Amino acid sequence: MAAALSLSLLLCVVGVAASPQTVLLWPSGAPGSEGRTEAETVRITDLGEHVVSNVHAPSIRVFLPLHDKATGAAVIVVPGGGHSELWMDHEGYRVAEFLADHGVAAYVLKYRLAHAPGSTYTVEGNALADLQRAIRVVRRRAAEWNLDPDRVGVMGFSAGGELAALAGTAAGDGGAANSSAPADGDPVDRVGARPSFQALIYPAIPRQDMSLSPDSPPAFLLGGAADQPAISQGLAELYLALRRAGAHAELHLYDGVGHGFGIRPSNTGPVAAWPTRFLEWLDQQGLAKRR
Repeated sequence: MAAALSLSLLLCVVGVAASPQTVLLWPSGAPGSEGRTEAETVRITDLGEHVVSNVHAPSIRVFLPLHDKATGAAVIVVPGGGHSELWMDHEGYRVAEFLADHGVAAYVLKYRLAHAPGSTYTVEGNALADLQRAIRVVRRRAAEWNLDPDRVGVMGFSAGGELAALAGTAAGDGGAANSSAPADGDPVDRVGARPSFQALIYPAIPRQDMSLSPDSPPAFLLGGAADQPAISQGLAELYLALRRAGAHAELHLYDGVGHGFGIRPSNTGPVAAWPTRFLEWLDQQGLAKRR
């Protein structure tokens, strides 16, 4: 079984351009994390998966497709973990490898954790700021990474889905280019942070009212019907709210499926093919066509 899993992971990455690099979102230190120099904590689950906590230097890990396969689209992948830890493999690296192997650049986000024991961070003030900074950084480096800056979206899982939804509805400088940023300041601050599209995978639905309109980023909504009602029914309600607002949205709810499936070798049945459904949706929206 271990050999089969290793072969499966190897086959998944044959279309990735090079070994992933890690990019700090604020090389000189993230605002609100001044003086926090503790190393990240990593624990290994019984399945051999990596779970990260104690994040004070938010970053993205870069997965680029081969040049001849690149579509120009990009996705910031936001793992879940209840804002107390980050499940980096089945909701992060495996997703990014799949996307890059199919021509979509992917960037796995490590963000600050608002609900970790003793945390001084907040969801809206720090974790969301990390995701918005990641979008800005990717757009700023679009030419370097062979991207179309108008096709940079987000994909969030569970708590990461909450951040993705918040990024899609953020107002003011959080969602658009910061025109008030000084000309001699950080040029990344002058790049827009509103995602071009949003994929919400069994997301924690934001508790505050979201501002929805025909201009809301197109949404791909996916989860399990056996998940907790706040998520399974919340996804259906969010889909209806988006459609009523005139926004583009597509909903997938898999019967008999619960929470946290991500991309795992143990996934079986129709839900195992959800990443392909996402690629089909990207193509149908005109977001992942080859340039």
